[in-house]
Amino acid sequence: MSPPHALERVRAIDWLRGLAVLLMIQCHAFVLLRPELRTSPAARELLRVDGVVAPAFLFSAGFALALLLVRSTASGKRGERLGRNLRRILQVLGAATLVNWMWFPLFREPRWLVRLDILHCVGLSLLLLLGVGAGLASRPRVLRGVTLALAFITFFLSPLGEAVSGPWAFLLNKSTGAVFPLLPWLGFAWLGAYAGAVTGEQGRSGLVRALLLLIGLGLAGSYAAEPLKALYPDHHFYVTNPSNAAERWLWVCIALLVLVALESRLGSESAPSRVRRFVESFGSSSLSAYVIHLGLLYFHVFGFSFEVVWGNRCGWGLYALLTGLLILLTYALCQGLDLVRDLPPRRLLSRATREGREQEFARPR
Repeated sequence: MSPPHALERVRAIDWLRGLAVLLMIQCHAFVLLRPELRTSPAARELLRVDGVVAPAFLFSAGFALALLLVRSTASGKRGERLGRNLRRILQVLGAATLVNWMWFPLFREPRWLVRLDILHCVGLSLLLLLGVGAGLASRPRVLRGVTLALAFITFFLSPLGEAVSGPWAFLLNKSTGAVFPLLPWLGFAWLGAYAGAVTGEQGRSGLVRALLLLIGLGLAGSYAAEPLKALYPDHHFYVTNPSNAAERWLWVCIALLVLVALESRLGSESAPSRVRRFVESFGSSSLSAYVIHLGLLYFHVFGFSFEVVWGNRCGWGLYALLTGLLILLTYALCQGLDLVRDLPPRRLLSRATREGREQEFARPR
């Protein structure tokens, strides 16, 4: 018999992912601002907040994967879950290729296929997590110890990874044009897997304890900036230094802890508000939202895109208005896509067949 917490849904992680999607859209909409405003103090403060978006996505992805693996193994459905997770990871990598196709001439310059952006990083991180989690999901305590250790190994090796050259450089650093190489970003997925494994074994109370531990470690790491900087050769401190990573996961875990407390206060039986449904919809459709909002921003449809019409032209007021419009359009298209996806294929087929017969009978002989 599974423990009562085994079926608890952690909506706070959906909210975290949904809020990260909203911040991501706001961040990418910076291309609409006039260039001088993008370097203003207000823009710099916004970018500091946006710096936790990618860690939040990776943490959430690792959390969900580990949680589902632990729960499915406990209920005897590990094989089914592994297949579903693998298909989902392949969808992420497929969407990553689609986005690169939108931006780069892949057929003329195939090297852009291996340019790592956030979706590639998420997909590859989940593949690595799946390999580890599949073997250790039946032993959650071992899984959480291994994932926590791998997170810190990843972060502490990241400054050294800047010196890697050759084929491995495509995966491990920015020297080949990667936006989100595995170092240091893979570490956030390992941290999420640690929290997910704890939650799968101990429930919500275990999640709170895991987050408090990570917050404490994040505080310690952020205050150790100077010794950690001196520990390595010259490197990009604000990208690969463990202290910088610690500050990022600190804020992600604080945000998630607040959301867990909010979820407990609202209760699982309370009717969701419109705001909650709005945020949750982005959390459950984050992949679709990523592709759709980039398409609206950059992809030319009959010569129109947000970037073509308003790029580099907006003050703060128009930027805020257009960002809100971009969010609403992304939301509407995600909802429409979900409606189409939820239609049973058999119903679509029967409807098409019925309409075809009606047209055939109505055709004059």
